[in-house]
Amino acid sequence: MNVIMSRNKKFDDGSISFPIMQCWDPRTEIATIAAQVSGERVLCRIPMTVLKRKFSIFADEPMKAITENRAKIEAAARKLIEGKTFEKDGSINIQFKDL
Repeated sequence: MNVIMSRNKKFDDGSISFPIMQCWDPRTEIATIAAQVSGERVLCRIPMTVLKRKFSIFADEPMKAITENRAKIEAAARKLIEGKTFEKDGSINIQFKDL
């Protein structure tokens, strides 16, 4: 039997893409989307307080705000990534002023 292994290629071209990956942490009330930056994953976090204030959502539907406003959120994340405003853990935090 032949086994084929695949690995993610690491690119240093500075490219930024956003795979459709998102999650909600009810303990911290933070939504997270993923970005691929030069082949590396960057977590982009948005607190519920920002989602409520910016998108006027209800507490029981935080991910609806992410889905409906994905383009705006990705644009804010891209700007923060390009500005290299990373946290110590390599993630970025999207705040109200960024949107």
